[in-house]
Amino acid sequence: MTHTKADIALQELMDGNQRYAAGRQTHPHQTTLRRQELVPHQAPFAIILGCADSRVPPEVIFDQGLGDLFVVRVAGNIVDEAVLGSLEYAAEHLKTPLLVVLGHKSCGAVRATAEAIAAGQAGEGRLKYIVKAIQPAVARAEKAPGDLLDNATRFNVRSTVEQLENLAPFLSTLVQEKKLKICGMYYDLESGTVELLD
Repeated sequence: MTHTKADIALQELMDGNQRYAAGRQTHPHQTTLRRQELVPHQAPFAIILGCADSRVPPEVIFDQGLGDLFVVRVAGNIVDEAVLGSLEYAAEHLKTPLLVVLGHKSCGAVRATAEAIAAGQAGEGRLKYIVKAIQPAVARAEKAPGDLLDNATRFNVRSTVEQLENLAPFLSTLVQEKKLKICGMYYDLESGTVELLD
């Protein structure tokens, strides 16, 4: 079976997370030499669209180092024009083969959205932009069995993956040409493990 660059990248992330969760990190690519090697160029093997939550730093939970990951972080791992431009840059110009949307347990942005909806509010200040983006996932989770916040987080990740896969002109074309794979993951704060979402 032939493995694509995206498959290899995904396996590298999962292997790194297993090391991290087990407390056997190798802390790769964190030397002075590595820093110097990266001065003229970068070639990250994965793009991570993650939450800004301080408990979920991608380089740490995937046991990676300098130049390995192109990370975009924003509360609730949502997308706006600046985020999309950043993702397109990495996928199109850096030729990074894998894009991961990373959600996590106990996400404050999802909780704030659920609380705003329950109170019949749109969110305070500019938080309203985050609430508006996550609101469809919370609404969907309200109709599903199980934990509301956990379900909403997973729905939010899945809907963002779908949105990105169909985003023209760059991302959707790269996905169709099999030059880019987009997938969702869920990080458990307690165990330190990531779960690949369907």
